Amino acid sequence: MIKKIIVGQSGGPTAVINSSIAGVYKKAKELGVETVYGMVYGIEGFLKENIIDLDDYFKDNDNYELLKRTPSAFLGSCRFKLPKFEDDQAVYEKIFEILDKYEIDALFYTGGNDSMDTIKMLADYAALNNKRQLFMGVPKTIDNDLPITDHCPGYGSAIKYVATSIKEVIRDNASFGINKPTVLIVEIMGRHAGWLTCGAALAKGNDCEGVDAIYLPEEDFDMDEFKARVNNLVATKKSVVIAISEGIHDKDGKFICEYGDSDRAVDAFGHKQLSGSAVTLANIINKETGLKTRAIELSTLQRAATHIASLTDIEEAEGSGAAAVQAVFEGKTGMMATIMRVNNNPYTVNYEVYDIHNIANVEKKVPIEWIDSQNKQMKQEYLDYARPLIMGELTPIYENGLPKHIVRK
Repeated sequence: MIKKIIVGQSGGPTAVINSSIAGVYKKAKELGVETVYGMVYGIEGFLKENIIDLDDYFKDNDNYELLKRTPSAFLGSCRFKLPKFEDDQAVYEKIFEILDKYEIDALFYTGGNDSMDTIKMLADYAALNNKRQLFMGVPKTIDNDLPITDHCPGYGSAIKYVATSIKEVIRDNASFGINKPTVLIVEIMGRHAGWLTCGAALAKGNDCEGVDAIYLPEEDFDMDEFKARVNNLVATKKSVVIAISEGIHDKDGKFICEYGDSDRAVDAFGHKQLSGSAVTLANIINKETGLKTRAIELSTLQRAATHIASLTDIEEAEGSGAAAVQAVFEGKTGMMATIMRVNNNPYTVNYEVYDIHNIANVEKKVPIEWIDSQNKQMKQEYLDYARPLIMGELTPIYENGLPKHIVRK
């Protein structure tokens, strides 16, 4: 019998990660769970017993609805890498001591690749040491790079923001076309997978000409090709807008942002911090052509914009959390909830669960066949895939003229 559970958030937040927490909480209460704990600051906070009872916040349905309209990680996040249990068994013993102390039957973790690795290691340790607790992952990442699942909660809202912002800056950049055009380069998150930058292609429509080129880390970046393309564009256009992923790199694997600065810090998982690719390219074009250039880095804005979140994304994040709870009640462990697309028109999905060992530490990239390499655009296959994910809106609750959020005490 599942009486007490705990849920945590990890990695980079999204506009809908709190909807996954909402889904876990609501489904658990429907199934008779007595206590739904939240770990504050992920597994790192859990190790310090930084734990709260979510009933203190969400027995009130108004707060529950407000949670789905609140960006970032309500519980707090972390980038904490669990060691291999053969290297540091004490950490795992402490985790299970805390689980037993609070009589917790199941642990849910919402996150991306590294978070799913945490679930994998905890489930494996439990199996090897006859621990009774169950472990379930709930997908989250604007990078959309988790395998198996059709897409990840957080991605739809992020590309809705990206495409909206691109449309707006295209209009802005086209305002001053009487003389030479301004070359605007927009940098979008994406280390090794360009899913977010693909979203720039959605800006094109009856009222918008769209971006002039899209550069993804799935393909090597050719500086000479880039310069030639810019020169061709400025010869015929009054405005040039190009979208790039932060992780674009040359054929030798060197990040373009390192052309300007190669000294980069790394995080707990060994990931080199990336930013500045747009500035680097804008400076190169300005220096070599004299053209006016501008660089925009969307940065964390693209993952925090709940005011323009996709309703589809919110509902699927909530549904993924609920599916994870249902799976645990069926005795499943060491798995992740997945969203499986059934149909595009009308758009429908099913929620399933899948073995975490085939998901953790595996990175799904944009299919090469969806990329129009010659024109540096996305093909129709991507547009058909992405368009349903950005549909619908959940109106913010306003207070003093601004969206209202729920904040942990």
